[in-house]
Amino acid sequence: MTKIIGLTGGIGSGKTTVANEFSSYGIPVYITDQEARNLMQSDLVLNQIETEFGSTVFDKGVLLREKLSEIVFNDSEKLAKLNGIVHPAVKQHFKEWLLEHKKNPFVIYESAILFESGSYKECDYIINVEAPLEVRIQRVMERDKTTREKVLERIKNQWKDEEKSSKSDFIVKNTSMEAIKDEIVKILNFLRIKQIKS
Repeated sequence: MTKIIGLTGGIGSGKTTVANEFSSYGIPVYITDQEARNLMQSDLVLNQIETEFGSTVFDKGVLLREKLSEIVFNDSEKLAKLNGIVHPAVKQHFKEWLLEHKKNPFVIYESAILFESGSYKECDYIINVEAPLEVRIQRVMERDKTTREKVLERIKNQWKDEEKSSKSDFIVKNTSMEAIKDEIVKILNFLRIKQIKS
């Protein structure tokens, strides 16, 4: 039975770097944000978004992602509605993806909102990536060409590191690439020993 390793961390913590490192060991990685973005191009999801948010978030049939983001980030009720459309689609897609990788002893399921969405319940183990708050803010500001206030707003909508780490099996402190690599080797060794014993 393939083990699902949940990978999470606050915005700008370096989850993608950690995910890529696992990938370099040949471990299949499912990036939920990326897959959600792809699924938001599917007719099924687009129709549900239009029903819920109206045609103002579309331009000639194309979803205006920025506009939709602005609406949901300032309204927790609307965010919940959007999540109610996207999360079930991602969940179904992941199930299908998992079947394609059933020969692998473990896979990585990367999600920024692993705990918030309840997806952590489906995972056998959980890794939380931590990084200093200031570093995270700077990283996201540069990456998304956004303001400090907007980054802090997004951070406020996520669980705090302490909460995530208290519910995680492993914590990767993203202080340097070397630290990340060392932690991943330890985690893989642990998982392989568990696999041999089971």
